[in-house]
Amino acid sequence: MFDRGFKSWCERQAVSIRQEINIAPTDPLDPRQLARHLGIRVWTPHDVRGLSVESRQILLHNDGETKSCWSAVTVVAHQKTVVILNASHSAGRQASDLMHELSHRMLGHEAKAIKSTAEGIMLLSSYEKKQEEEADWLSGCLLLPREALVHIRKQDMQTHTAAHRYGVSVRMLNYRMDMTGVNRQFSRSKARKTASN
Repeated sequence: MFDRGFKSWCERQAVSIRQEINIAPTDPLDPRQLARHLGIRVWTPHDVRGLSVESRQILLHNDGETKSCWSAVTVVAHQKTVVILNASHSAGRQASDLMHELSHRMLGHEAKAIKSTAEGIMLLSSYEKKQEEEADWLSGCLLLPREALVHIRKQDMQTHTAAHRYGVSVRMLNYRMDMTGVNRQFSRSKARKTASN
């Protein structure tokens, strides 16, 4: 459950950030552009100096059946922030993962602990459930603010075309359309038009 006013604040942030970087409220927001604006570097394992070829292959293992299980990690050192993305994932997934990590930073979230699994794999960040949900919601708003969703519907844009334009997955687009009530709003509007004809 979000704090009162949180969802509205996220929508305002999505518009405000676009104003700061001089793009329209209905324009796509490239997560890498936002990262530059926030002074955050974006890497993949290919950019990590000193990483062995074997380690890089393990991190990026993706044989079509067994996908690499990690998505992104944020590292903060010496007042510099770097987000490392799993380059084996689709462009839409990487955009979502990067925006999620940027959202944690924008919300001032701090990882609560460094943990390791029973197999000895270190998990570099662990956020509380509420913080994960907040970052999920803010990242969705940043990628697809309500104003952009309404624009997509008014333009009668095809789902795949809109997803490609905004650099997101079809799943993310459909989720935002449903969760914001935009689908419901346009279904009612269409039903009223049909009834009046």
